[in-house]
Amino acid sequence: MLIVSTLSAGCMDNSSTSQDIQTSEETPSRTVTDALGRTVEIPESVDYVICSGVGSLRYLTYLEAQDKIIGVERSETTNSASNAKPYSLANPQFSTDYPVFGETRGMDDPEKILSLDPLPEVIIKTYSSTGFDPVELQEKTGIPVVVVNTGDLADNKEDLYESLRIIGEVVGKEERAEEVIAFFDENIADLKERTADIPEEDKPTCYVGGIGRAGGPQGFQSTEPTYPPFLFTNAINVAYGDMDINVADVSKEKIIEWDPEIIFLDLNTIECGEDRSGLSLLQNDESYRQLRAVQSGNVYGVLPFNQYATNFGSVLADSYFAGKTLYPDKFEDVDLENKTIEIYTFLVCKGDEDLGREVYNTMINVYGIPAFTKLEI
Repeated sequence: MLIVSTLSAGCMDNSSTSQDIQTSEETPSRTVTDALGRTVEIPESVDYVICSGVGSLRYLTYLEAQDKIIGVERSETTNSASNAKPYSLANPQFSTDYPVFGETRGMDDPEKILSLDPLPEVIIKTYSSTGFDPVELQEKTGIPVVVVNTGDLADNKEDLYESLRIIGEVVGKEERAEEVIAFFDENIADLKERTADIPEEDKPTCYVGGIGRAGGPQGFQSTEPTYPPFLFTNAINVAYGDMDINVADVSKEKIIEWDPEIIFLDLNTIECGEDRSGLSLLQNDESYRQLRAVQSGNVYGVLPFNQYATNFGSVLADSYFAGKTLYPDKFEDVDLENKTIEIYTFLVCKGDEDLGREVYNTMINVYGIPAFTKLEI
């Protein structure tokens, strides 16, 4: 039996690299090398897994191996707008057909894990400051641990790709892992190539607000300096270079100083309620109403960036929307609805275009105000 654990970028514990973890049963086995450099013995064929912590079940779904799970975290049983994730929408059975083995964000219950029938041969686990340390969980359950990173599509893309490859090796989906990686690379390259030759003086300044975090939906001041839809379209992000962390709250005064020409609003902010949402602030706060983007009506809603870690498919869709909004002549051949359906169909729907369309329709309208539209301010 094996636990695959996912480490957030930069959170590896190198003190564990000397450990080799072995399967406890006399079954045909093979070895994989995890992100900590450990050689881990795993079953020759892995049929049963569980996914613990942010992002892990998303990755398994990308690899089209979600039928191997035998339990879910409690977060997968919650149906709300703030928990609408494309990979979950494409797999409603996650919330109805499986026993719960632990709480959200890796707060596992070893006794519940050991009560699963059949027992998991692999636990894919994102490692963080919450819940059991992977080695501790292994000791309590007798199930070995393999560690991978979460990564992202910006500064930690190689960590993301390594995660997909390691998990693919564990569940026998190596070819699919390479297909997913190629899909990301091809779309990012397309976005960058379309916008590579735009002169700096023709690029409007941009800001994205309402970026969700681990604590849930956030207000207008929550942004991401390395917001991939801006990076991929060579856009000018006013927050880029001013912040040292990926997701940050900026002061109201700083936003007013930046005075962006175009504002994108992560619609997950609507879950903050009337008094705190970014949309409400832009509609009612007199200082924000003086921003150039608000005055000119250039405020647009986008799909949620983070919901239980990053929605990578939505990131690509938001990137194409940003490109069409900022440089329409460069994206005039892109039908945004069809492109978004294509993305969801490939990543989370096992090629089922009808299901991809259902996921698209739900995600676009989940907050009552359609994404990819100009917002009424």
